[in-house]
Amino acid sequence: MKKTSILKAARVIRSKNSGPYELTFDIIFKNKRYFHLFRKRNIITRKKVAMLYRANEDDVLKIIYFEPAYAMKITLKRWMPSGHAGESDIYGAQQHAPLLGITF
Repeated sequence: MKKTSILKAARVIRSKNSGPYELTFDIIFKNKRYFHLFRKRNIITRKKVAMLYRANEDDVLKIIYFEPAYAMKITLKRWMPSGHAGESDIYGAQQHAPLLGITF
């Protein structure tokens, strides 16, 4: 069976800081059907996020579904604090790319 890209299901996939030590990722689904499909099938898990970001599962702090917006939020511990010497994305706005590889 051919896999389908998350881009077919999501209207928005973005990242941003959630304070200096955490990143948050928002996935806003195109409709109720995709929202419930991802939730019911448990397509995005701590294990999957940890693998995509080469992090420990314990670093995936939260995965929350928010039905009124057909959205989910993932909170991940930053590997380096925002603004730290050598840190390359002070706003955390360019960290969502690994999520684009999710298929279902």
